[in-house]
Amino acid sequence: MLTRLSGGTVYDPMNGVNGEQRDIYIRDGRIAPPPADPETAAVNLDLRGKVVMAGAIDPHTHIGGGKVNIARALLPEDHRPDPVPRTTITRSGVGHAAPSTQATGYRYAEMGYTACFEPAMLPANARQAHMEMADIPIIDKGAYVMLGSDDFLLRMLAAGKSQREINDYVAFTITAAQALAVKVVNPGGISAFKFNQRSLDLDEKHAHYGVTPRQILHTLARAVHELGVPHPLHVHGCNLGVPGNVETTLKTIAGVEGLPLHLTHIQFHSYGTEGDRKFSSGAARIAGAVNRNPNISVDVGQIMFGQTVTASGDSMAQYRNHAHAHPKKWVCMDIECDAGCGVVPFRYRHQKFVNALQWAIGLEIFLLVDDPWRVFLTTDHPNGAPFTSYPHLIRLLMDRSFRNECFATLHPDAQKMSTLGSLTREYSLYEIAIMTRAAPAKSLGLTDRGHLGAGAAADITVYTPHADRQRMFEKPDYVFKDGELVVKNGRITRVVDGATHTLRPAYDRGIEKSLREYFDRYMTMRLDNFRLSDAEIENDGRGRLIVHRGRAA
Repeated sequence: MLTRLSGGTVYDPMNGVNGEQRDIYIRDGRIAPPPADPETAAVNLDLRGKVVMAGAIDPHTHIGGGKVNIARALLPEDHRPDPVPRTTITRSGVGHAAPSTQATGYRYAEMGYTACFEPAMLPANARQAHMEMADIPIIDKGAYVMLGSDDFLLRMLAAGKSQREINDYVAFTITAAQALAVKVVNPGGISAFKFNQRSLDLDEKHAHYGVTPRQILHTLARAVHELGVPHPLHVHGCNLGVPGNVETTLKTIAGVEGLPLHLTHIQFHSYGTEGDRKFSSGAARIAGAVNRNPNISVDVGQIMFGQTVTASGDSMAQYRNHAHAHPKKWVCMDIECDAGCGVVPFRYRHQKFVNALQWAIGLEIFLLVDDPWRVFLTTDHPNGAPFTSYPHLIRLLMDRSFRNECFATLHPDAQKMSTLGSLTREYSLYEIAIMTRAAPAKSLGLTDRGHLGAGAAADITVYTPHADRQRMFEKPDYVFKDGELVVKNGRITRVVDGATHTLRPAYDRGIEKSLREYFDRYMTMRLDNFRLSDAEIENDGRGRLIVHRGRAA
């Protein structure tokens, strides 16, 4: 059956379409080329006066894995005020900062999102993470496997193993964990914390292995690049949240020597030490470095005011932050030979100097990075704020007057330390379509997502334009997932299953001999149980696996 979406104003940056009135055709879940006779369409939806974009993509959101479940269990009081009622179509769900799986899918879809990616999946926990994400309805999913503090890699580096051997290990881990990309969290730092190191700067040696974060980052960035993984190494750097970490971030950019690198939740890594309080914005320096280095992309990790929960693999940082927990409870744990995690509830306050300046720093980065193809819209859900705050964030970026009104309510000392009030840039709808659709799809190698060209998946979002951009982006008129109408007027109308995206880089299977010996000696599972099979994700036909081959190595 052919469906025609007629007369909408289309923003499709991947195909260079900037606010043009066009018809979109859907057949068999895909965008179809225009037919010779448009009247042959069995369904015609008149979208005159509406804005049409591809479904939005969140490249960094914590939606699956052990730490997310800990956050849910830790905060029952977070669930009670924000329930999702059961309907004839949807199941009930709960949660604000750490919503349940069902609520996660519904709320993302209701905002026009059709794909979301978990950025920190431990290899040993991959099975649980994928099973949890499979329970999230409607949206496509995928995950980045965590490396950089795992014992096997650190042993390889300490022993001086070749880059080729390390590449084989990285490719094996991506394949075994059914991952789409590779993430590093505080390189070496999670492991160093277990050896009683409470900080680990870029060129500081690990107390046990003798390797530095710089070595880890450069080796893994090279491995990801040489293996042909489309998404650059996804880096949560050293010294998260520490005043003065802007210097570490700049050294990290220089340290990869031109290799592709994605710096995640960059707001938390852009702090100086100027002023009486020894806390200042490094946003201008970071944005300048991004502008000068086309190999670097970032997502911001914008904080928004209110209650949330921080859930991170960076046990070193979370232990440091536990004194600031609100409410006063927290969890920090070790996870076998892989890594660790920490969960600390937190309330960001606009009249607290540090929080107010953090808010301003994130917006400064958004507005000072020139290229919207290399800066992605995230709150590091739930660490900076729940993902449901995205429409509000979009309004801040598109409406200078509104942004300045909000800025004027901040702690006065934070206002004095920020240049935000002088920044006049306002994002356009085209730029919003880049940073929330086209750019994440391109970065992740999702060639048939994030655009509306013929052959693409028919993931489509339709909005009514409104001067209040928050109102516009909160409740789309229509959302199509793989050609199925799943949302109408901001409400779920149909529940479908999204796909799981994964990558299969080539590698020499000889690495498995060393891994088998290692697993038999140190791990609580055998190597064959460590691998996650296609059948487990496909779940007797109820799940769908999309395998990406990546670019040429």
